[in-house]
Amino acid sequence: MEFDVLIVGAGPSGLSAACRLMQQANEAEQELSVCVVEKGSEVGAHILSGAVFEPRALQELFPDWEERGAPLTTPATRDEVYLLKDAEKAQKLPNALVPKSMHNTGGDITRYVISAGNLCRWLAEQAESLGVEIFPGFAAQDVIIEEEKVRGIIIGDMGVAADGTPKDGYMPGMELRAKYTLFSEGSRGHLGKRLISEFDLDAGRDPQHYGIGLKELWDVPAEKHEPGLVLHGSGWPLDSNTHGGWFLYHAENQQVVVGLIMDLSYQNPWLSPFDEFQRMKHHPVIRQHLESGTRVAYGARAITKGGYNCLPKMTFPGGLLIGCNAGTLNFSKIKGLHTAMKSGLVAAESVFEAINAGDEGGQELSSFTEKWEKSWAHAELKESASFGPAIHKYGTVVGGAYNFADQLLGGKLPTLHDTTTDHGALKPADQFDKIDYPKPDGKLSFDKPSSVFLSNTNHEEDQPCHLRLKDPELPIRDNLPKYAEPAQRYCPAGVYEVVEDDEGNPKFQINFQNCVHCKTCDIKDPAQNITWVAPEGGGGPNYPNM
Repeated sequence: MEFDVLIVGAGPSGLSAACRLMQQANEAEQELSVCVVEKGSEVGAHILSGAVFEPRALQELFPDWEERGAPLTTPATRDEVYLLKDAEKAQKLPNALVPKSMHNTGGDITRYVISAGNLCRWLAEQAESLGVEIFPGFAAQDVIIEEEKVRGIIIGDMGVAADGTPKDGYMPGMELRAKYTLFSEGSRGHLGKRLISEFDLDAGRDPQHYGIGLKELWDVPAEKHEPGLVLHGSGWPLDSNTHGGWFLYHAENQQVVVGLIMDLSYQNPWLSPFDEFQRMKHHPVIRQHLESGTRVAYGARAITKGGYNCLPKMTFPGGLLIGCNAGTLNFSKIKGLHTAMKSGLVAAESVFEAINAGDEGGQELSSFTEKWEKSWAHAELKESASFGPAIHKYGTVVGGAYNFADQLLGGKLPTLHDTTTDHGALKPADQFDKIDYPKPDGKLSFDKPSSVFLSNTNHEEDQPCHLRLKDPELPIRDNLPKYAEPAQRYCPAGVYEVVEDDEGNPKFQINFQNCVHCKTCDIKDPAQNITWVAPEGGGGPNYPNM
């Protein structure tokens, strides 16, 4: 199948690009075929974000978004920031000491507590009404590269058994070709990863940095609910060498979202982000919002958080990397939806400009780089270039102070860099004490199996495993003695286990059916032995309104 523009991933950046492309085509009364493919079973099924949303890009895309019924119904009304000192104590930070980038109330822009998944569902409705074709349940498996130009993608086969043979209902994959292909797969997209390597897009950049974001959705009693209340914090339970922070937002419909973002630059292989999150909820500052409530959803997703210093070149012959696939998130704001959407708008304008001028595709769109570097989103990222490196170098408190001073001085402090990869930061297990995490109480804290159940994750069991090991012997031979095989702990879904075989020897087991597509294993494995590839389309989590 051939299209003018092909978009991989129905997230905020991809859908924004699709809408803007068709707006321009309709205004110019020009025929334009735009296709979006999405590996989730429906648009929004794989979308997970905090999220406090800044509607700046949305306002540019649809100035009448309110009349159109965009799902922005809960304005942020009150901000609180805490430093958790230990399991019981906390210090609330005065507003004057909170960096301006973390303020969510006041100023010229009203911010909203939203479901990013529902925003994407709404954007998909707008896109389809404009004439965009959207195909959910189809996973892009590979890139078509001919004569050093991207010409489209290959959709994975459907109905393949674990041994590689066709099953009943087998449907071969197909080629989708386009003049230009936009890759908006989200953080650590598997095709984006290949394109960065193939076209050397990260040359001269710092290594990309990631976090893992874990999130739950709770129904709470009416008397505990304050729509628009926004809480952020750092400190306990993470130690001084482990960076990250938590969030708790009061959303609509008597719901509270709570989550932990933990940098994947951590050193201790005994750490389990999932278990850190579970015990975090017992702190009195957080517990008071969740007690008497019911947990209704769980999910996890990697976050591309390196920022300006790590942002790869976003253009290559025949296409663009946009949104979190490139790394446009502004971590100093703990926000990425608005910048992802803006990258999609800029991409759409550059692509349409080329096609409207008679371009037959396959070119490198230098106009995108010019437009992107003049945008407010690029300026935001540049202003906060030192944010992540300062925290990695000096710790949360001192690094936070550096960033606070840098913002006060208008970015005049020296720009910092972090050139250690996240997987390279891990140290041997014998340098740390094993962590004995408390057992979940089933009220505030829970185990992985019950959590994965709430993510509605499903994969057809009889299909090839989508978590590929370059060396199948390495986990037991190398990672187990040196790092106590950290995949057992960094995975938030219980995918990886070390079990005993029939002879009592350790065996590395992959429960790929549990995979929530967070990509943490692809990032954090110390030997970079695990490669995440797309499973059969429609597999993975089915988040309701995350």
